[in-house]
Amino acid sequence: MANVELIRFRIAADQDVFVLRRLGRAAAELAGLESQDQIRVATALSEVGREILGPGANAVIELGERELLITLEHFEGADLAGSEGVMLAGRLVDEVTLDDGRVTLSKTLRPRLRPVPIEEIRGKLARLAPISALDELREQNRELAETLEDVLRLNAELQETNSGVLAMYNQLSNELEETNRGVVALYAELDEKSSLLREAGEARNRFWATVSHELRTPLNSVIGLVRLLIGPGGDPLTEEQQHQVRLIGSSTETLLELVGELLDMAKAESGRLDPQPSAVDLARMAGQLQMTMRPTSQRTGVELRHEVAPEVAELYADEGMLLRILRNLLSNALKFTQSGEVTLTARLDPAKDESVITVSDTGIGIAQEHLHRVFEDFFQVPHSLQVRSRGTGLGLPYARRLAEALGGTLDLASTPGEGTTATLRLPHYGGPPELERVLIADDDEAFRAAARRMLHGFAIHVEEAADGAAALELMSARPPDVILVDMLMPRVDGNVLLQRMAEDERLSRIPVVVVTIAPQHAPDGRPVLSKHGLRRENLLQAIRSARGKWDD
Repeated sequence: MANVELIRFRIAADQDVFVLRRLGRAAAELAGLESQDQIRVATALSEVGREILGPGANAVIELGERELLITLEHFEGADLAGSEGVMLAGRLVDEVTLDDGRVTLSKTLRPRLRPVPIEEIRGKLARLAPISALDELREQNRELAETLEDVLRLNAELQETNSGVLAMYNQLSNELEETNRGVVALYAELDEKSSLLREAGEARNRFWATVSHELRTPLNSVIGLVRLLIGPGGDPLTEEQQHQVRLIGSSTETLLELVGELLDMAKAESGRLDPQPSAVDLARMAGQLQMTMRPTSQRTGVELRHEVAPEVAELYADEGMLLRILRNLLSNALKFTQSGEVTLTARLDPAKDESVITVSDTGIGIAQEHLHRVFEDFFQVPHSLQVRSRGTGLGLPYARRLAEALGGTLDLASTPGEGTTATLRLPHYGGPPELERVLIADDDEAFRAAARRMLHGFAIHVEEAADGAAALELMSARPPDVILVDMLMPRVDGNVLLQRMAEDERLSRIPVVVVTIAPQHAPDGRPVLSKHGLRRENLLQAIRSARGKWDD
């Protein structure tokens, strides 16, 4: 509904300010405001009323659907913007609006089940007679006494609450102290377990190093003896003997391959995969793989094809790792394809600046319930072909670890009865590395992994530190060409890290790129990158900019 006028009167003398105060409180009470809000309205009117007092000043009290409005007109008054009375009123009511020659005070009302009729409110306000200054003082004293009683009551409640909070604090302190003792004991146990795990890991590495020599050497010897037996110059063997010797050789070669897979997997798990990027002729590699695997495809009647786009004909990656990945994917595809074709394709994804290599087949496919497990160590998809095919179930897990070491990803998509597609994505970089070493100082493991992939091919070595303290240790041992610094890290944060670097003459010249969740200003005008939506070209551009700044 529209605002309804309740009463209008002039404010020409001091006595009128007292009337304004009394009418304002009465209107607030009749409109349904609580006692404290009634006093606030009355006090606000007193303050503003004294400011506009004079000839031509009027007051209008209106009632809206959800608010009480009091408009004070002061056509001959001074500008009230910033006056003490208006500022105080602004703290007592919900809104104070200044217009040309007007001040409007607004107080929000709560819905009432039984509102007082408008005519009744008008009548009660009209019957309020003007009062003297002494009566007004008594009224204000009464209001002050009521307010003081409320304050004393609230103070008593506050004291009672404080007693409860203090008791709760003491209880929580005792529980926290007990918890801390448990945490300290747990940390001690974890340190002990970590030491045992490190010792076990070192023992495992020593074991695999020994096995690498002790198993491969006799297996290679057996293979060599088999070749001597069936090769030219040896004593003639019967057809059955040749068959048996070939079986021995075939089994030994299979065993050597399985041992090699186990050893390679152990090497990957121990974190000893260190890519050595170089220029790779992908088109030539695909052709060689097709030639070496053609006997297998001819034996099964499966066509083996490859298609490499010119943009990715030459990559920058570790050639040996890439070759092992593709050989593994092609071998799996041929093993589980009985008819049709196996195709290796390579193309450039310009949107992500990645080289995309796919190996697709028309084989038996993989059921959805098994698809998410194919990258688990030793898992083999249940199928009749799997029984006839030899393997350890380590090929795909090892291939994925190699892909991650190259800064890329490896995923599978499959439909039972139609075939499988393996997709290898690698950062696309068309030239030799620009940097020897880059250090990433960030407690966000996911971001470090993403940045490492973006830097593949751009830097030969990428080191990681989860906080500023670890970054200082790595930099002191081998200063990097550039460091990516997150400003928010535990122990030693980015600001402290930059300060320590500035104080060290050896570290002060290391170019810095700041990476952060929210954009902010970095010290010394260093490049700043937001983690959100970070793209490879932006990261490389920021690194080049940081290095250019120091070179200048």
